[in-house]
Amino acid sequence: MSAPPTASGAPIIDPRQLTAWFEDGGKPADAWRIGTEHEKFAFRLSDLRPLPYEGADGIAALLTALTRFGWVPVLENGRIIALTKGQASVSLEPGGQVELSGAPLATVHETCTEVHRHLAEIRAVDQELGTGMIGLGFQPKWRLDDIPWMPKDRYRIMRAYMPKRGKLGLDMMTRTCTVQVNLDFADEADMVRKFRVSLALQPIATALFAASPFTEGRPNGLHSYRSHIWTDTDPDRCGDLPFVFEEGFGFQRYVDYALDVPMYFVYRDGRYIDCSGQSFRDFLAGRLPALPGQTPLLTDWTDHLTTLFPEVRLKRFLEMRGADGGPWQRLCALPALWVGLLYDRQSLDAAWEMVRDWTAEERAGLRRNVPRHALATPFRNRTVRELALETLEIASAGLQRRARHSDCGEDESVFLQPLRVIADSGETPAAVLLKRYHGAWGGSVDPVFRDFAY
Repeated sequence: MSAPPTASGAPIIDPRQLTAWFEDGGKPADAWRIGTEHEKFAFRLSDLRPLPYEGADGIAALLTALTRFGWVPVLENGRIIALTKGQASVSLEPGGQVELSGAPLATVHETCTEVHRHLAEIRAVDQELGTGMIGLGFQPKWRLDDIPWMPKDRYRIMRAYMPKRGKLGLDMMTRTCTVQVNLDFADEADMVRKFRVSLALQPIATALFAASPFTEGRPNGLHSYRSHIWTDTDPDRCGDLPFVFEEGFGFQRYVDYALDVPMYFVYRDGRYIDCSGQSFRDFLAGRLPALPGQTPLLTDWTDHLTTLFPEVRLKRFLEMRGADGGPWQRLCALPALWVGLLYDRQSLDAAWEMVRDWTAEERAGLRRNVPRHALATPFRNRTVRELALETLEIASAGLQRRARHSDCGEDESVFLQPLRVIADSGETPAAVLLKRYHGAWGGSVDPVFRDFAY
């Protein structure tokens, strides 16, 4: 979620507070939770165009209509830009993508119920407004110039800065959608093991969830164009973080990395102050050019951490960021995959054994090649499809050992079934889309808005 932050909290008077902030995120295993987030493209049924902010069928009208379900509006400069309900929120990405940031829940059954309830509310509002929503990794039809920007001040700053660092940053902001899951750790050692396993296996998730084969109405030659976009967005804040696998990695090393990532903004007195390209280290020393003589609050630190975009992101939990958006069953499959791998000790150990001798060059090769070749990507004497099958077996066993059952008696491994179908067949969601494009859709992407809408 990227609603307005609050310029409050303790001042940072000792750099050790930054490391302590991460340490305070540790939780005992019985308190570990699952937070699922997913983004979707909103469009008009009449012409398939992305929704503008204003208008009877715009994003503001859609958010306002959702308040009937108990959501509380969040305003910025008098405009509704987000909703909250308990620990969950609905927020806007720069191009009007609508995101659910789910509450931290105990089981995948609960998070899937949350997703289903949210999509039912969305459908009810869509039917009234003549709008629809679709889950894919990349906007399949419209050009960058066709995408309306949402009226959020932080996006104004990012929009001006992004093109200075990469060619595809504005595409990332306005034309991509993802699903991600946020998971807890017990302590620093547990964080390190989970970070390393999830970072190494992120390309496997990218391959299984790959669903962005179209750009501006035509095939783009990739399975996950969304994942490819991150390779040319901003080298300072994106990527697979090789230092995570180095001896001695821990909270302090991640702090050092975050301090070296240039800032975007500071929030003060209800407004965003442009600090793009400036140093948080200078901020700590009271030498930030945008705020001379001022030093940061802890909320400035947490805001800064939200502007880092590696494949796995550390906050007081770990964010898995490698998957394209998709239909509701795959929205439930992603938390199942990572919970099965990371929340069961035996599975975590097995996954670490699987990846522990992968070299930095091999991990980088997966990150580079999977967006184009997906499950067919070669790796040593195998393919990513074979790695995916092994990964799914490990995750399934972990979910079975967790033994969290639904009212019907099913454990959480049932949610892996859509991924098993993909891995068994070797056919990614992108391949399915391309088959329809070249077949029943007659070389048009327009039917995707009908056939794959929520």
